[in-house]
Amino acid sequence: MKKVLCALLLFVATAATLHAQELSASDLDQRRKALSDLLDEQWDYTMRTNPEYASILGDRRFNDQVSDVSEAAVKADLQQTRNFLKRFEAISTTGFSEQERLNRDLMVRDLREGIEGSKFNGWQTPVNQMSGIHLNTAQLPSALPFQMTKDYDDYVTRLHKFPKTFDDTIANMRKGMAAKLMPPKFLLEKVASQAESIANTPADKSPFALPLAKFPDNVPDADRQRIRTAVIAAINDSIIPAYKKFAAFVKNEYAPKGRTEVGIWALPNGKARYAFRVKQQTTSNLTPEQIHQIGLSEVARIEGDMLKIAKSQGFNDLKSFNAAIEKNPELHFKSPQDIIDRYRHFIDQMYARLPQLFGRLPKAKLEVVPVEPFREKEAAAASYDTGSPDGSRPGRVYVNTYEATSRQTLSTESTSYHEGVPGHHMQLSIAQEMTGLPKFRQQGGYTAFVEGWALYSERLGKEVGYYQDPFSDYGRLNDEMLRAIRLVVDTGLHDKKWTRDQVVQFFRDHSATDEVEIQSETDRYIVWPGQALAYKVGQLKILELRERAQKKLGAKFDIRKFHDQVLGSGALPLDELEKSIDMWIARN
Repeated sequence: MKKVLCALLLFVATAATLHAQELSASDLDQRRKALSDLLDEQWDYTMRTNPEYASILGDRRFNDQVSDVSEAAVKADLQQTRNFLKRFEAISTTGFSEQERLNRDLMVRDLREGIEGSKFNGWQTPVNQMSGIHLNTAQLPSALPFQMTKDYDDYVTRLHKFPKTFDDTIANMRKGMAAKLMPPKFLLEKVASQAESIANTPADKSPFALPLAKFPDNVPDADRQRIRTAVIAAINDSIIPAYKKFAAFVKNEYAPKGRTEVGIWALPNGKARYAFRVKQQTTSNLTPEQIHQIGLSEVARIEGDMLKIAKSQGFNDLKSFNAAIEKNPELHFKSPQDIIDRYRHFIDQMYARLPQLFGRLPKAKLEVVPVEPFREKEAAAASYDTGSPDGSRPGRVYVNTYEATSRQTLSTESTSYHEGVPGHHMQLSIAQEMTGLPKFRQQGGYTAFVEGWALYSERLGKEVGYYQDPFSDYGRLNDEMLRAIRLVVDTGLHDKKWTRDQVVQFFRDHSATDEVEIQSETDRYIVWPGQALAYKVGQLKILELRERAQKKLGAKFDIRKFHDQVLGSGALPLDELEKSIDMWIARN
């Protein structure tokens, strides 16, 4: 009897355990599905409320729509962000895989950051000489996929809706004026000039007429003249008047009230604003003072390496070497086409060496194109735009050909690797091509990771035998110096109340950067506080993790596997990247 009772109790206990396991498995499946469904819902909301971005990504559902930037829409979006955060926080990740946990945690992190940053009312300062509705709207046509007649018809509808977006932006800017949230006056004058330039461009030469330059084969000949007439009419009737109104507002009403101090400290709650930007852009807990000191240390280190090259060329100091470079016509571009050709050459040669450094390579194509005339005066020397996920539009390295002969060739090789491969194009394309990641991670990014990786990539060219020309290697170091200087001058501007002249002079004293770029870079830091810090902070973290992996793994360290691990989860905050690499080291 006792044996029977024990057996019965064991049976009941086993059944209860199995039932609990079934319930647990069922609960896990339900939570995993809930997260997946909520991620899809949040992405769909992002596409619906950012229709231009959706179109760029190849999602055609909203091709005839424009973003609602009104104050009411801004407030509604903030409330929706709070709602999403509450729902994501309610999902327990117990039992989830590492990537599933990351999906939930990164989304929660992004939503919390959005809510935290909302108190600074960034929507009330929506334009500057680097970005804003006047530039972003004009760049849009070159990024849109045009493959059929409906794409053009939707485009015409969209063009007619932009005047309201401009009007809402002006209303937001007036709110900013009232709250004393203003960019510097001298930079707003550049905004007015940019808008006037686009407004005064004839419709058939307008950047908005770009889709008419070449029709795809899928658009019947019978539709082409009708489309051409409709697009030109939309530019004349909607776009040009909107730009003229916006330019007049900025020139006559907005710019005159721009702030006189260049640092963000001059804005209401300026210290907290900058602290938030620093944390957001670097995904670290470094203070402005710590970053400033890191910058000074890096400037001194890199100067030592640059001096070695200068001495190898017969110069005893950097100042005289830099002066000689500036006067040497062989170290300046010959023409706009010369700039494009050199970038293409270096990108092409690097493609051949990628298998030495990576196991996984991007499928997306890459092209080099000039910066559009309407923004070239204030644009950076080079930049990168991702291709469309379906491959219909390649990734693009935009190179600035403005005043070509005044630009030095020194940094061409390093910048090619930074913007192209193995830098931005490689990292961002691989993220897009990862089918296991949710859309917000495929398409999203953290500046410290994205720019840190690109800066790290510059030196990879040296590891595979490039930078044979000592002047090109000097350019590589000068580019790294640029990023080190950024740590000093960005914190100088916005934390230590440096003047613009102090920033320019620090550049001149510590780099071979040409004057055109010094001026545009300085103005960039003024309107994008904290952004420029991300490059060096991210690069230093990746180098630190690589050194850690090499030390712990010894002979088992494989640079290709390390790089694949760094890129294998898309862009990550630096603390999450560190966790990822530490787990990879432990597994190996």
